[in-house]
Amino acid sequence: MKAAVFENIETMVVRDVPIPACEDDGILVRVEACGICGSDIRNFHGGLRHGVKSQIMGHEIAGTVEAAGKHVRRFKVGDHVAIAPDVSCGECWYCRRGLVNLCLDHKMLGTDWPGGFAQYVYGPGVVLARGMVHRMPDGLGFEEATLSEPAASVIACQEYNRVEAGETVAVIGDGPIGCLHVEVARARGASTIIMIGLTRLKLVPAFGPDAVIDAGAQDPVEQVRKLTGGLGADIAICANPVAKTQAQAVELVRKRGRVVLFGGVSKQNPMTTLNSNTIHYNEISVVGAFSYTGPGHEKALRFIHEGKISARKYISGTVPLGRIAEGIALAEKGEALKVLVTPWAE
Repeated sequence: MKAAVFENIETMVVRDVPIPACEDDGILVRVEACGICGSDIRNFHGGLRHGVKSQIMGHEIAGTVEAAGKHVRRFKVGDHVAIAPDVSCGECWYCRRGLVNLCLDHKMLGTDWPGGFAQYVYGPGVVLARGMVHRMPDGLGFEEATLSEPAASVIACQEYNRVEAGETVAVIGDGPIGCLHVEVARARGASTIIMIGLTRLKLVPAFGPDAVIDAGAQDPVEQVRKLTGGLGADIAICANPVAKTQAQAVELVRKRGRVVLFGGVSKQNPMTTLNSNTIHYNEISVVGAFSYTGPGHEKALRFIHEGKISARKYISGTVPLGRIAEGIALAEKGEALKVLVTPWAE
């Protein structure tokens, strides 16, 4: 089979590799589409976790079960499945409490096992038992199903931080994650949704924010205050990899508002500075939000199938394996929302 193999920083080579053998407790999946994630872009430039090299990346996967081991009961040949990357240990303090996203021995497809930038991906028994593989709802397309992985993290974030009906939500970041936050907040009943962005603002109106602020031309704090009668947003979600926007978020929420640090920033420069007096005197909550638990991925597939998330709007283009570097560059430049790899295309 053909696969795009990450050999080293900024070096990805398409080559022929053996099709994985399907053991008794695993499934072999023909990959129909795999999304290029922001973390894939960061890893392409900065390297995989633990210095892993010669690995097939890609973790927003949708495809068809090509083979199923004799001990597998959940899936059969021909099933359409969506696969998310996270695999928990099942034994640590967090896993025993259902917080598998915080697992102390967390592993991932695309890092610890070969991922979806290939014509086939193999899900061994441990991935089926402790990972996130779900059958797609009938009628859902493969390309749309790849959005279930990022959508799951957005849904989990808003549930954890109690985005409620009638609230004003400020989303900082106009990439696909920011747009997902707009749609999910709307589905949860938010009355006013403000998008603050910089590079993809022309793509944002399709997702229905009530107001759009150009952070390159306007002061986001001042504009949010104007839009809320001086009060500030109920919650600000930092859905981008820019640490300095976290400081803005603290200033643009109301007293007792919430600030969510959702987007991971550069590992080389992860520090930020927040006004502790503003947090203290205004009783502002600042929290992190990362990934999702197993039911979240399945819920995301339902949201997409029900139209609460308009997945097709996010897909700006597809590239074959041989043009994966071009796809990464396209996603990185801000000219697209979501670029997918379609491994069987020429």
